[in-house]
Amino acid sequence: MASLCLSLRPTPPKPFKTVFTPPLPSIFRSTVQISPPHHKCRPTTNITRMSYKGSSGSATPATDRLISAVAYTLPFFNSLQYGRYLFMQYPNLGLVFDPLLPLLGLYRSVPYASFVAFFALYLGVVRNPAFSRYVRFNSMQAVTLDVLLVVPLLLTRIFNPGRAGIGFRLMVWGHNAVFVFSCFCFVYGLVSSLLGKTPYLPFVADAAGRQL
Repeated sequence: MASLCLSLRPTPPKPFKTVFTPPLPSIFRSTVQISPPHHKCRPTTNITRMSYKGSSGSATPATDRLISAVAYTLPFFNSLQYGRYLFMQYPNLGLVFDPLLPLLGLYRSVPYASFVAFFALYLGVVRNPAFSRYVRFNSMQAVTLDVLLVVPLLLTRIFNPGRAGIGFRLMVWGHNAVFVFSCFCFVYGLVSSLLGKTPYLPFVADAAGRQL
């Protein structure tokens, strides 16, 4: 009976032994290479600015250059009347414009040449889609400048400053400034057109661009 009781007693658990497993040699190791995820390269978008025709000389035909250059002669011929005070004060200044006298004489020999040239340039070139935008823009600048040149004459007739006094001096200074400005616009527009570049006249270019 005693032996039976002893056999029914639970045996105490054996202490847990930690078994150290040596690392495997490098030859048995499995090498796993983790490559970075493959991203698709986004297509490169080349943004090319649309160059305005006439910004470079190679893109402008010779006929467009010639028509644009001739267009700026209209406001220049009509602005010569503002330079009479400068010509009276500096007689040698007139020698610069002597080569233009034959063209000026031919221009003034035509009856109503100013009105004819104005409407021919505006209706025949500016509003004609057969011409390039380069020609139409330059012609519109010339037309706009020619319209602005009428304003000083209207102011002179309205206020009538007379032949002496501060009003007359202001008129002379104003006419001289208009003449110098018109000469600058003529030279700038002429040279730029012959080179095939687009001239942007001050106080004129924005108004001309809106009309197109």
